[in-house]
Amino acid sequence: MQKAAKKKPAARKKRKKISLGLDNRIRVVLGLICLFIALFAGISLVSYFFTWQADQSFFDLDQGNSLTNSAIKVDNWAGKAGALIGNLLIYKWFGISSLIFVFLVGLIGINLLGARLLPPGRTIKYSLILVIWLSVGLAFTFGDSAFLLGGGHGKYISEWLTALLGSLGTAVFLIVTGLVFLVFLFRITAERINLQGKNKRPEEQDEGLGLNPDDDIPFKVSEPGPEGSGTNLQNDESMSVSVDENDQIEVDFNPDVPFRTPEEARPTPEREGVSPEMTVENTTDIQEETGGKLRPEMLEDYDPTLDLENYKFPGLDLLQDHSKSNTKVSEEELIGNKNKIVETLGNYKITIEKIKATIGPTITLYEIIPAPGIRISKIKNLEDDIALSLSALGIRIIAPIPGRGTIGIEVPNRKPEIVSMFSILNSKKFQESTAELPVALGKTISNETYMLDLAKMPHLLVAGATGQGKSVGLNAIITSLLYKKHPSQVKFVMVDPKKVELTLYSRIDKHYLAQMPDYDDPIITDTNQVIYMLNSLSAEMDIRYNLLKKAEVRNIREYNKKFIKRRLNPEKGHKYMPYIVLIIDEFADLIMTAGKEIEIPLTRIAQLARAVGIHMVIATQRPSTNIITGTIKANFPARIAFRVSSMIDSRTILDSPGANHLVGRGDMLISEGADLERLQCAFIDTPEVESITNHISLQQGYPGPWLLPEPKSGEGEESGPVSLDKLDELFEEAARLVVSTQQGSTSSIQRKFSIGYNRAGRIMDQLEASGIVGPADGSKPRQVHFMDMYSLEKFLNQQSRAND
Repeated sequence: MQKAAKKKPAARKKRKKISLGLDNRIRVVLGLICLFIALFAGISLVSYFFTWQADQSFFDLDQGNSLTNSAIKVDNWAGKAGALIGNLLIYKWFGISSLIFVFLVGLIGINLLGARLLPPGRTIKYSLILVIWLSVGLAFTFGDSAFLLGGGHGKYISEWLTALLGSLGTAVFLIVTGLVFLVFLFRITAERINLQGKNKRPEEQDEGLGLNPDDDIPFKVSEPGPEGSGTNLQNDESMSVSVDENDQIEVDFNPDVPFRTPEEARPTPEREGVSPEMTVENTTDIQEETGGKLRPEMLEDYDPTLDLENYKFPGLDLLQDHSKSNTKVSEEELIGNKNKIVETLGNYKITIEKIKATIGPTITLYEIIPAPGIRISKIKNLEDDIALSLSALGIRIIAPIPGRGTIGIEVPNRKPEIVSMFSILNSKKFQESTAELPVALGKTISNETYMLDLAKMPHLLVAGATGQGKSVGLNAIITSLLYKKHPSQVKFVMVDPKKVELTLYSRIDKHYLAQMPDYDDPIITDTNQVIYMLNSLSAEMDIRYNLLKKAEVRNIREYNKKFIKRRLNPEKGHKYMPYIVLIIDEFADLIMTAGKEIEIPLTRIAQLARAVGIHMVIATQRPSTNIITGTIKANFPARIAFRVSSMIDSRTILDSPGANHLVGRGDMLISEGADLERLQCAFIDTPEVESITNHISLQQGYPGPWLLPEPKSGEGEESGPVSLDKLDELFEEAARLVVSTQQGSTSSIQRKFSIGYNRAGRIMDQLEASGIVGPADGSKPRQVHFMDMYSLEKFLNQQSRAND
């Protein structure tokens, strides 16, 4: 410390003086003169607006003699000189915009006195342009009736433009030039418009007459302080700048502190407001990408919705409120049903201590508390007798109700209510849901909105007889996700063997649908294509698991959160992963036609795909054991049962009876584990679905559907090198197809030659082994190595001679 103190005085003696070229006193005098001129001219111009008519006779006189003639008086507040200045600037030149000259002269005076309010060069340039534009614009707008506003310059220029372009053309010209002026003044660019208020940092938001890199930026130094210390340059302790009493800039180099280059003096992340956690923890990928230097702007959260930032979710006005025509259950019906239940149980010597009713949209739940000593099984065996006494379509007895200590008897209402999808989506529970994949199905017996998270289920099995509401239930599931999730966050793969149920959703293929490569129809209707699609989903699942492994996370939620926080490098293959929801409308038809080829990949996806965000919703109208096998049931813990015809079917779906006693028309039972919940499914009509899909399809979408990867080989084939000794009969035809279309994919070969997926996969493997096409690369098309048919035929002939 003592050595440093001794060296400081020596350092001060080596100061280098740099002269500014103007004595400080001259600058002050010039600045005061400019301020006086600005003040005098301002008084003259303002006074001219009030006194020009009274002074009009003065302007007609010989100015050489009248200026010194004390007998001639003027009313201008600044005297005869003020009257002449006002007449020249306002009447003959630029009108009211001449006040801008006053502003410029005053600004120059303030700058000469040492204050830097605005950059002089940029301000003078744009002020002069504004003077001319305002003069012409005011003269054109107000005409001769307000001659003072535009001045003589504005009058003559506006008349010339009107004669040349006409009134409409002149107006358009002025508007366009005004907009061009604003673009340059405020530096408006396309990037700035897109990023305004979203990703720009506060320090980047310049406005008005802000600093420009091309302007003369004033060199700001500090006033002389104690011991002549000045403001540090670039926060560098090795150099200080100060001003002495003669306005000379002195630069002081401190030899005790090593001088830092601009690269070394670059602000650290801590100075830029970046937390230590963001700069140290898990930033290896970003540092590698930027050459080992972490840029703070790269740590801003990634927003997957910015690709379609103007996307607007469907509104509730697209839905109809079908519940307006509902009628409430009457008190007479409630009392009548209660008396009949008590009477029927009394006939079998079963006494009741208490009974209460809960009215639902489709059924009314009567909860009874039997007298001590009554066996529950005795009441449960009277299900058909109670239904007979009530003349009901079917009742369901819950003995006992879990967690309540009562026995429930569900009795259908005479006039069931319609639960509208409008009321479900408009509910507070749905609007405030934070689930990853929120699904609103309908209302419970207590008229509460029933919701579930498909991401936690993780798959859903829907079954029921024909016409009992399965398709409406699927529409309710899809609509819930469309109203809550952005197109970048969820993708649907839809399978519709009946070809009519899911057709309306083909309109939103560029927003929400995922599709196989080289497949034209976004809704899959062919069974062979379903096999290919399931293998494609399996390939996507494997890709996602590899990404999770590289990112060292356990599920898609953690992965996407890490990617959004910029902790994963896209150059290493990382990407934002949307959820994928597979919808199959008629599963029984697929099993009947394809069997194990469908069940094996489907089971594999059901077992493993939960962690990577692939979920399935499968519907069938044939809930038999050969369709809903034990393997499928084991991987579909969440199940929905609409009305079925027999107890066996109910047990097949839910592992318990009850679905055979439902009343139909959307009445359903849902099981998410051990307990069953009875719901009335929300109703959404076809015109409503059409309105929603139209609303989405008319908006800007992605260039095409979200592509699934192409599987490497057919399902069930053994892995290993492909033999070219025994080529497929269609090998050469497939090679010519691939080269002529310059598209190599298994699906195109399968469709063109009407063959199965496995055979098409073997042909593609042979084409790859022969060098005609490249290897599969995820969802990207295979590379075709032959550009014309001539080179292909030459290659095939050489290969044929080699085999012979």
